[in-house]
Amino acid sequence: MKKRFVVEEHETIDECLERIKAEGYRPIRRMERPIFREVKKNGETVIEPCGRIIEFEAVLNE
Repeated sequence: MKKRFVVEEHETIDECLERIKAEGYRPIRRMERPIFREVKKNGETVIEPCGRIIEFEAVLNE
């Protein structure tokens, strides 16, 4: 059984890993997705990165 865990805002990666362990899961994969925003510069709309989302995929310990 797999489950995804997202590193919440104001939470460190270590705290997320502890939360995964406390729920009885074991991380098997780390994924990062960028967050973009639209900004107007000189009359043009420019898309620039403004953050990222870190997710862990975990499986249930047996």
